[in-house]
Amino acid sequence: MKTVLRRIVVGIWYCMPVQLLLLHLKQYQLLLAFWVLLFAVVKGNFLERLGTQILFLYPEYLGNVDALSTALVGVSIAVFVITWNITTFILYANHLRFLATTSQPFAKYCINNAIVPLLFLAFYFTKGIQYAHGQELLPTSQIAVLAAGFLVGFALTMVVGLGYFFGADATINRFMAGPVKEEFERYKNSFVRPKKRGNSVRIDWYLGAGLRWRRPRNVNHYKPQLIDGIFKQHHLAAVFSLMLAFAGLIASGYFLDNRFFQLPAAASITVFLSLLIAVAAAFAYFLRGWTVPFALIMFLLLNVLYQKNIFDPRNKAYGLNYSQPNAFPIYSAGALAKLATPQNIAADSLAYIQRLNRWKAKQPRARPTMVVIGVSGGGMRSATFTVNLLHRLDSLCGYGLMPATVLMGGASGGVMGAAWYRELCYKHAQGALSREMVAQHLPDISGDLLNPIMTALVARDLFAPPQYFWYHKKRYKKDRGYAFEQKLNQNTQGWLNKTLSAYKGAEDSALIPNLVMGPVVTRDGRKLLLATTPVRFMMQPQGMGQLPQRGPDAIDFSSFFEQQDAGGLSMLSALRMNATFPYVLPNVWLPSSPVIDVMDAGFRDNNGLQTNLRFLYYFKDWIRANCGKVVLIQLRDEAVGGWETPYESTSVLDLVAKPALLTQSNLFRFQEYAEQELMQWLQSQYDTTLSAHVFQYIPQKKSAAASLSFHLTQREKLDLKASLHNKANAAAMAEVVALLR
Repeated sequence: MKTVLRRIVVGIWYCMPVQLLLLHLKQYQLLLAFWVLLFAVVKGNFLERLGTQILFLYPEYLGNVDALSTALVGVSIAVFVITWNITTFILYANHLRFLATTSQPFAKYCINNAIVPLLFLAFYFTKGIQYAHGQELLPTSQIAVLAAGFLVGFALTMVVGLGYFFGADATINRFMAGPVKEEFERYKNSFVRPKKRGNSVRIDWYLGAGLRWRRPRNVNHYKPQLIDGIFKQHHLAAVFSLMLAFAGLIASGYFLDNRFFQLPAAASITVFLSLLIAVAAAFAYFLRGWTVPFALIMFLLLNVLYQKNIFDPRNKAYGLNYSQPNAFPIYSAGALAKLATPQNIAADSLAYIQRLNRWKAKQPRARPTMVVIGVSGGGMRSATFTVNLLHRLDSLCGYGLMPATVLMGGASGGVMGAAWYRELCYKHAQGALSREMVAQHLPDISGDLLNPIMTALVARDLFAPPQYFWYHKKRYKKDRGYAFEQKLNQNTQGWLNKTLSAYKGAEDSALIPNLVMGPVVTRDGRKLLLATTPVRFMMQPQGMGQLPQRGPDAIDFSSFFEQQDAGGLSMLSALRMNATFPYVLPNVWLPSSPVIDVMDAGFRDNNGLQTNLRFLYYFKDWIRANCGKVVLIQLRDEAVGGWETPYESTSVLDLVAKPALLTQSNLFRFQEYAEQELMQWLQSQYDTTLSAHVFQYIPQKKSAAASLSFHLTQREKLDLKASLHNKANAAAMAEVVALLR
């Protein structure tokens, strides 16, 4: 009995599937890392807050999630599986030399190398079904359709891929059958025992084409040159298939403006990972010990190209003039000081006082209540919460909220939502939309933006040749920033596709609130104040008494880039600059000398409170003389205090990383602590005329909060709407309504 059991254990241990898995773990762990990455993405352990899991579990194509979209993801995962098999087949050829003398060696290799792909498919299906049922609230019948689409796409691609190699096998057999037969006859007629070659992994059993266990053939009697020749023919066929996949990815990037080539982001990412596997394997196969030095040389070469302005992954702000480098404004302390002179500050403040006077003239009271709104960043989560809460609060106030509002500011998605609601109210004021139609268009801002961004990143930014487009007679390169704006423009009916200056007249006449955005300059952390008219009075803190001033901590965009057509900046670009989360969107570089680039406003003022408080302090004398009260409204995409998401150490690795990640994890809390002090100080300046009211998104389940990405699930949208009616928000609404009624 022990002998039988031992034979079974030894047979299992030395069967080809197990030995291949061990070979992956021993030889090329990097190739297994790609599978680990896919597992982590699907499970939600990798960039979950950015919504990467959603891309795979609920893929979108042509604006729909259906059998076609899941079929395309199935195709991409099949391409990944085939590519992984191709690369490892090439790398492990010397360990599995017996395959060269079998029919369809690549098919047999795939069958025996199926442990990891089958585990992933089972895991993917389990998570996909759970997600569709629990997050998107889909019925079982629709889930079955999505699953069937994936299986059809996966199976067809595997059949086509293996069919290609079957054809290659037949061609190779025709050319190599003669030499193989001659070698076998030579061995049969020889009395000399061939030397054993020890470069092969011990394989006692392997699965054949009929899924039956077979003993591997002894190939020691074949000349190494013959075996190598057979493998080389298969390698050429494999490389040709990879070149076709690469060409297909480039083609999809080149034609990305055609919506039919805008593949689901999960499909583009998976094909990209497939190519990375091929590249990594090529380095390991051809360079061997020189892989690391070669990678360092390539990095240094890329760095030189970047320094010479030959290669630049950054994006431009559409509408600005980049064609005259000699006219770029000098970015220096002296130049900013010249902007913020008392004369310039007085001129800008006078223009805003004129706006305030026009606003007051439209109010129903002699001493009206002024509203200032600050919105927090947070991707589509914040955009959706903001637009729905503003509409709800506005309707409760008898649609008197927006007419009473003087200023709106904030970061990222919150500003997108605020700008969209402002645009809808503007349309209503012009007679283009009824109140009912305004409500119908609220969800437009919640449309998916993540899929086009990730698709453009893979298909256009990394592989496709440069493509360009024209905007107001200026040429710009297409990239994922362009894809973001195109999709946002499509989602919002084209109504935000205007320049900053297009809103100046409406703001001057107090038809809509003033909107100030503040993306952060990465060079020194200063804010870039985007507005329709200069706001140089907000370039540095005011009211600090005799404390020494460090100079401006913000740059007025309109005056600094006046010669670069600042007013021609696209509103879509302004919103993108204000919401440029690292890596997801490219930083936007601006035409200055030296060049500066900007990113998400949330890194400096995530709640818009700093901008609003600076405005309220500067105009406090006018406000005291003309207004009865000031209502400061804050819309936050998470609870005040940060108790819901503490930074905890759950492993030894966390203890090591904690000092480096402390600032990043607590960045918004640091801002909040400073803002509380500023708020208390400002209230001391206003006495009882200033009141603050906070609205918060609090998920119904703490473990199921909406993600901080540019994509929302159906469950997340419902949760955000439900949050409008929690006790804290209902109480805050009642307070604001009482002040404005």
